[in-house]
Amino acid sequence: MHADTITNRTFAEIEIGEKASLTRTLKPLDIQLFATLTGDLNPTHLDEKFARQYQAGQRVGHSMWTASLLSGLFGCQLPGPGSVFAAQSFRYLRPVHLNDTLTLTAEAREKRPDHRIVVFDCAAVNQQGETVMEATVEVIAPAEKITTPRPELASMAIQTHDKFNRLIEYCAPLPDIVTAVAHPCDESSLTAAVEAAEASLILPILVGPADKIRATADKYQIDVGRFEIVDVPHSHAAAAKAVELVRNGQAEVLMKGSLHTDELMHEAMRAETGIRTERRISHVFCMDVPSYHKLLLVTDAAINIYPALDDKRDICQNAIDLARILGIERPKVAILSAVETISVKIASTTEAASLCKMADRGQIVGGLLDGPLAMDNAISKVAAEIKGIKSEVAGDADILLVPDLEAGNILAKQLTFMAQADAAGIVLGARAPIILTSRADNVRTRMASCAVAVLIAHTRRGSR
Repeated sequence: MHADTITNRTFAEIEIGEKASLTRTLKPLDIQLFATLTGDLNPTHLDEKFARQYQAGQRVGHSMWTASLLSGLFGCQLPGPGSVFAAQSFRYLRPVHLNDTLTLTAEAREKRPDHRIVVFDCAAVNQQGETVMEATVEVIAPAEKITTPRPELASMAIQTHDKFNRLIEYCAPLPDIVTAVAHPCDESSLTAAVEAAEASLILPILVGPADKIRATADKYQIDVGRFEIVDVPHSHAAAAKAVELVRNGQAEVLMKGSLHTDELMHEAMRAETGIRTERRISHVFCMDVPSYHKLLLVTDAAINIYPALDDKRDICQNAIDLARILGIERPKVAILSAVETISVKIASTTEAASLCKMADRGQIVGGLLDGPLAMDNAISKVAAEIKGIKSEVAGDADILLVPDLEAGNILAKQLTFMAQADAAGIVLGARAPIILTSRADNVRTRMASCAVAVLIAHTRRGSR
């Protein structure tokens, strides 16, 4: 049989005692795919904590995953193309754990000419020689000889957000951080604050019209009884008071509620009463992109519209500092443009070159910079190799530094809506981290935004 074709065994050709076998190792992706296809979400298979408590410390595969492998054996080997399952029975003798390697064997025991049925005795044996499954399968074997091209399988990907899940789990045991929430007067913003508190991330101070906050809580059955409410008349006053709480040290994090970002940032940026520093304030999207191999930071996509070179220095440094807080020892910064060559006709390419030289001279520290890089070779090693780009950053970026807000906002939304990414938003460069959440954010994204702020606050404390 050629590698690019599949040939069957007809009913007439099959002999009693004839065997076929295949070997397969159970990987986490197999469990995810099987759960997705079947809807079997039993935590025995999917939840590490549950497995540690109830499954002797180990996740186990779906029993039917083992049985399903026989479909490939009969469909491709014996009898092969044209065969049809008629009946089957299974006995499961042992669990199959992650990374167990199974060898499945089928042996022809009986032939029934009236309906071209072949009865097979089947077994699955693990790497320790233990039988984990026994089965009897009746197959209708084909009457005609068939040789067919081997079909090309469709590519598949499981859209998991394990990067954010790990971040939230890491932060949960840390002490709660007092957070001033400005004007949480709609369901989305009030729920975000309360859910973060219930997840042991923050201790919110709710700043806004008290009657409106309580009315929102009553309407959507949100329990705010244990949280402090600072009563102010409107959103402008809420923004000013929340910033004041942070400035006076009564809170360590500022969180946006149901008011416009500009309204909150205007108060935060005030020279006399705000929380600005000498560092340029900038925004970072921490993105959990299922198809990318690690957490990806995109900056700036929300604050600085057309940043100058000095602004980009601060934007880059803010993102590097955050990446290091997130545990990335030497973040790789890809400075994006439309092309990867320097051209005086494209300002972002010359600014990228300048930023790299600034890093060489110690004006940007803690990261590894390269640019200009186009988006494809910033995140794809294959694209970089095709274009002859030799770089430690290309294809392995931790941070994408965009040319301007328009480019960054479009990129972040493309990743969110076309690549199913989750995007946690945080503002850096002020005296305290500022959490920006959106009504469109899901629970996991809100939690991740709070978790990032919590890590920043604890790092500033020196408590982690």
